[in-house]
Amino acid sequence: MNILRSRYPNGQILVLNLGSSSLKFSLIHSISLEKEKSGSITGIGSSEAVMEILPKESGHSTKKVFMNLNLQGAIQELIEWVNEGAIIAIGYRVVQGGPSHISPELVNETLLVDLEAYVYLAPNHLPDEIKLIRAFTHAYIDIPHFACFDTYFHKDMPARSKFYPLPEKYRKMGLLRYGFHGLSYESIFHQLQEEDINVANQKIIIAHLGSGSSMVAISNGTSEDTTMGISPMGGLVMATRPGDLDPGAILFMLKQDQLSVQQLDVILSNESGLKAIAGTIDMKSILENRNKDQKSGEALDLFCYQAKKQIGSLAASLGGIDCLVFCGGIGENSALVREIICADMEFIGITLNLPSNANNDRIISGSNSKVVVKVMKTDEQLMIAMHIKNILLI
Repeated sequence: MNILRSRYPNGQILVLNLGSSSLKFSLIHSISLEKEKSGSITGIGSSEAVMEILPKESGHSTKKVFMNLNLQGAIQELIEWVNEGAIIAIGYRVVQGGPSHISPELVNETLLVDLEAYVYLAPNHLPDEIKLIRAFTHAYIDIPHFACFDTYFHKDMPARSKFYPLPEKYRKMGLLRYGFHGLSYESIFHQLQEEDINVANQKIIIAHLGSGSSMVAISNGTSEDTTMGISPMGGLVMATRPGDLDPGAILFMLKQDQLSVQQLDVILSNESGLKAIAGTIDMKSILENRNKDQKSGEALDLFCYQAKKQIGSLAASLGGIDCLVFCGGIGENSALVREIICADMEFIGITLNLPSNANNDRIISGSNSKVVVKVMKTDEQLMIAMHIKNILLI
């Protein structure tokens, strides 16, 4: 028997998933992989933050409100909360580790130094993720810590999808298409495999639509292409990110406004996308106001148009499509967005059952649809726990 299993027969894996203003966490049983507890701290860095703990079974959640809670304060609150129970390992979702760190791996000082060296590849994510890891490795020094990279699912993308047509020296510096949302895609594909043993032979497109949005094309169980590239800014229009841009548009902005690289990064990361068009990042608000506010209507139209176009493009790259899956906050919950995206897609075999779609059923494709269309809930935290369990041979 594995030494960790014998020492902690009822041990837990703590999984941490840090976002731009939120910190999600789960305590997952190391053997059964059932979630014992989970929760989140939202509103980090704003005037009011909320820590919510969800019970294992159905029931009322508990909430605690903080005023002006920064990341360091949120980390400390979470450390104090989890300081009870037998935690045998901690796993972290890390946006990327550059070209040298792709597979899930044990955290050590060498890894953290390498991640610090790759901050320029993900300046809006890696610094805070490193801060989170350092805080918890100091608080829990006697257990293993693991970094699980969001780029892992895309590691086998073919060269035609992975590399930019730029001088060789930039590729050696790490400029390539990594792809993101990999843990989400891995979660969905794992669920599909549990439902259908032949799924590895299917051509699948997964649309992860939320504040950050992307899609992946899967063939033979492998990521063939994805919409995000070197950073989570490319591909689809998102809450505050523009998606794909003509390089000339970026040069225009630099020249006309005499922007610094940092100023440009702020615009592309925090001031573009739906926020730039509609003045809000809230898709629910955009949907409610689409018929009375022109900007909301334009934002919705662009979001769905870009998604439709990417589905068509990825289907062409696969030579067809057998299954389309919607996940993420918008993909999972917005029937109207799904309906608009899938409208007039009969030419590639996609039709919806509108009542099933409105009901958020698991399968929403019509009876005459050649493509199975599904709505699924992704679980990145569970995938991290599964990786850790496999590494520890529990």
